[in-house]
Amino acid sequence: MSETDERDPAELTDDEWRERLSDEEYRVLRESGTEAKFSGEYVDHHPDDGEYNCRACGTVLFEAETKYESGCGWPAFYAAEEESVTTTVDTSHGMRRTEVRCANCDSHLGHVFDDGPEPTGKRFCINSVAMEYDDE
Repeated sequence: MSETDERDPAELTDDEWRERLSDEEYRVLRESGTEAKFSGEYVDHHPDDGEYNCRACGTVLFEAETKYESGCGWPAFYAAEEESVTTTVDTSHGMRRTEVRCANCDSHLGHVFDDGPEPTGKRFCINSVAMEYDDE
């Protein structure tokens, strides 16, 4: 692991994030962008087990068993790992939504809505490029 990988993500400079991430990853994770609907690698990915981690810092965000087909065009989960994400009000693009960010590195992940399935009623709508799947 490089020295940069061992540092607290909160201490990384903008230039260091640009070195770590692809252009698209940087746009979504660090500039709060959104990938095109149905374009992400995990939209139709439905494993029985494993976890989805933050692509920027590796924090476990979602267990595969909480992923479901929502039809929204992005991977959807009904629950996040405890204390792995934070939320904030997002008023961009003339809308009022709840933005989801990684609690460890403050990267933009997507949004959460109150129209999901039981047991939570939540739909975490997350950009594929913001995550990495780990089947371990």
